[in-house]
Amino acid sequence: MKKILVAIGFMLLVQNAWAIDIRDAKTQGLIGEANNGYVAAVQTPASAEVRSLITEVNGKRKAQFSATARKSGATVAQVANRFYELAVQRTAAGNYYQDASGRWKKK
Repeated sequence: MKKILVAIGFMLLVQNAWAIDIRDAKTQGLIGEANNGYVAAVQTPASAEVRSLITEVNGKRKAQFSATARKSGATVAQVANRFYELAVQRTAAGNYYQDASGRWKKK
């Protein structure tokens, strides 16, 4: 019985840890592609869960931008800018991205 309760508790923790992913957050209009190559909250204030997701995604992006910059001889800003351009092209209809002036646009 104790093992079952521990297993159920673990399942609840795992479920909460992955309650929202980037695709879901974008589909729900909670986050979008910011004009700096990272993701940002479309709706403010963002929940702790959304802020955590943003931090996680942007940390991974920053590491990838840095690695690409080192390999290519470009700056991190140049890599992030190019990524933003491609991300806007790939943004699904109904999801958000920032224009050059920082206004959120729905694609």
